[in-house]
This record gives sequence, C-alpha cells and structure tokens, in this order.
Amino acid sequence: MAHSHEALLRSPYVWHPICAREAWHLKQEIDAGAVFVAGGTLLRTQWEAGLVTFPAHLIDLSGIADMTGIGRSDEDGRGWRIGALATLAECRSHPGLAADFPLVKEAARVIAAPAVRNLATIGGNVLSRTGDMATALLALDAELLWLNDAGTHSEPLSAWLDREREGISGAPGLLLAILPSAFLGVSMISKTRRFCAFHKAGRREAFIPPVVNVALNVAFDEGGAVADIRIAAGGGTMIPARLAAAEALTLGRVPDAALLAALHAAVNEEYAPKPDPFVGEAYRRMTAANLVAAALWKAGSDARASGEEGEPCC
Repeated sequence: MAHSHEALLRSPYVWHPICAREAWHLKQEIDAGAVFVAGGTLLRTQWEAGLVTFPAHLIDLSGIADMTGIGRSDEDGRGWRIGALATLAECRSHPGLAADFPLVKEAARVIAAPAVRNLATIGGNVLSRTGDMATALLALDAELLWLNDAGTHSEPLSAWLDREREGISGAPGLLLAILPSAFLGVSMISKTRRFCAFHKAGRREAFIPPVVNVALNVAFDEGGAVADIRIAAGGGTMIPARLAAAEALTLGRVPDAALLAALHAAVNEEYAPKPDPFVGEAYRRMTAANLVAAALWKAGSDARASGEEGEPCC
C-alpha cells in the first residue's frame, strides 16, 4: 500500500486500517514515527506525564474485527482465543472465559477503574510489560499470537517477557490475540481439584502500578498433594516472571506448615522486584512471599474441604 510523502509528514495524523495486515504495513512504512493505539488509556497517561513524546502518527486499531472478540479456539472446545482488542471489561464479564480462566476475570476486576476498563484492552495491558494481566496470564501458560511480514505465529508469553527482561526490547509484530493454555495435566473444563488466586497490594486509589501482584494456578492430586503449579509475580516497574524454584519446591507435597514456611522463604529469595523511592525491595519481597504462601494455604484448605468437587478460587 502506498501513502503520499506529504501525508506521512503531517503531525498528528490518525490512520484507520481495516485489517491487521494493513495496520502492520502502515507501521513498517512510517516506522518509528507511528504508534498503534486502541483504548489509548496507557498512552494518554504516559503522554500527560511527559514519559513519552506525542507520536507523529497514530494507527487506530479499533476498526479491525479480527483483533476483537473472545471465543473458543479449537474443535474440542478446550482452548480460548482472546482478541488483543478485547477490553478488560469484556474479559471480566465473559461467562465462559470467567468459568474456565477465573484468573483472567480477577485480574481484570482489579485493574484501574470501571471507566478505564471499558476502554483499556487486554493487549495493551500485556504489551505494557508490567500490567496485572501479564502476571495472571503467565500462570496460565498463555501464548501470544503475532502478525508480521512472515505471517502469523505464536510464542509463549514467558518467552517474550524474557527477551524484554534481557533488554531485547520490542514486539516481534502486531499482537492479534492471546491464547491462555489448558492447565498441564488437568482439564480446564473440569473444576475438579484445580484452584487459582490473583492478589495485588498497593495504593489502589492512586492509578500507579501495584507494589506487588501474584498469581497462583495449582492442581492437587487425590491425596491433597500439589500435582502441578504455576506461580507468577510482578509489581511496580518489574517485568513479571514465573517463580520456578518456588514451584518446584511444592510439587508432590501437601500444603502443611513446613511447606508453607519453606515456600515463603523461597519466594522471598527468588522474587526480584525493582525498588523505588517509595517502596523498598525488602518490603516487596516480604509482601509477595506472604501473598503466595497465603494463597497456597487457602487453595490447599479448599481442596481438602471440597474433596473431589474442587472449584476455581480467586
């Protein structure tokens, strides 16, 4: 697609592509002078705070139908596809998604205020790198579906965040959708002995990143021992990460006092937050450890109380 040189020099200029591929080609033509925008809530906050300069060109994605919607993604009905332009309010209210992935619903519930959630998209929250939704989706082994010159491809959210953490910055394409994965070894449709939790701590009345956020996704065997688990944590300006050592510590063990104490110490050791002038690193570590240990204790207690009829808990 060709665009006149004069049009590209206008500032500001808003482009309205009708499909994802047109949006991607526009970005390649205009290069660094263009920014994708949908809900615009994060960009507006950054512009008003002087954190980024107002771009010469905005590529409005809101009219691209194949980047919207929430629905089943495969024939057996176990997978889900969340369009990158799905709003946080939609993620919270979708009954099927909330039933299979309550972590998504709970993370959406605690992000900002209702007016923001009605505009903000799940894709924008994830691409901010520090959004609450990224932490929740890490605990669901979510994948990102990208579009670039080579076509479409998916990759684990964890892989993209790892590159960002290592300083290899930038999205490898236009984010089309997010694909939360079925819990390894346990059907996401069956509620039996599967539990989850999402918690955040911070100054909720101020629209700033939380001090800490944590997500837990755990399955128990018939004896009440941890059969599979995902623990993710973020907060502040930290790019969220899985806590692999803490996860490994719990496998095959019943959440008793000894395990919870060991888990608390492991999270305190492994969690690597970024301090700021207001909240120190030690406080963030202790808060994350408290939240994770408490979440596993509650999940274990609920599993014992519910027997074989476990229910997702957030």
